[in-house]
Amino acid sequence: MDDPPEILLTNDDGIDSPGFRALHDALSDVGNVTGVAPATDQSAVGRAMSDEVGVTEHELGYAVEGTPADCVVAGLQELGPYPDLVVSGCNTGANLGAYVLGRSGTVSAAVEAAFFGVPAIAASLYVPVGDVTWSEFEPDPDDYAEAVRATRHLAEGALGAGVFDAADYLNVNAPMPDGSPAPMEVTRPSHVYDMDATRDDGVVTLHDRIWERMAEGDVPDPEGTDRRAVAEGRVSVSPLTAPHTVEHHQFLDALAAEYPGNA
Repeated sequence: MDDPPEILLTNDDGIDSPGFRALHDALSDVGNVTGVAPATDQSAVGRAMSDEVGVTEHELGYAVEGTPADCVVAGLQELGPYPDLVVSGCNTGANLGAYVLGRSGTVSAAVEAAFFGVPAIAASLYVPVGDVTWSEFEPDPDDYAEAVRATRHLAEGALGAGVFDAADYLNVNAPMPDGSPAPMEVTRPSHVYDMDATRDDGVVTLHDRIWERMAEGDVPDPEGTDRRAVAEGRVSVSPLTAPHTVEHHQFLDALAAEYPGNA
């Protein structure tokens, strides 16, 4: 592209989060960045959408009293120049595995953009459990260095390279920086799923056992998957499509044909 690309930047941690600032600063060297992000933390809201949202001007763009999906629609249709690329992040905490994609506000912003036909990148930082747990982690701007480097690399090259001819959006997860740049691997979302629930005195607590297993050194995901790549210190890039696939088969055809209205 001859002209600098227009980039709409959003996230789900909120416009004042350090990961948003880190990406805003880096992407400003790539193109013209318009920030449209939630005014407060909207983690794990998926593609929830509001009927109307309050908007206030912010030094990085616009703060929206709504969800990441709200921000994308508002940014595309009203608040900023129509972008060549939507970037969502950088999220503090990884978004890994197929079962996470629909829950994540970070990823959902990229999906919302894809339904508009705008290429998108969702970027997240893997915070290792173990010595430093996610709940105890207080991010420093330097912690986002690998995630920012990877996102900038893709934002600079993907549009002109034809990446989005086949993929609607890229789900990027990066490890914590460790000196020299980490390798980058094209991956697929892991299908390993290990959720359970326990009930105690009228309260049901939900547990994602994957992270507990990883803290114990057990990475259950096969080679080529997003979670294994990041756990082993590589940047994971999953090229994904937004529309749901349709599995058409003769058994459902036969069942539908038996419906009373088809007699």
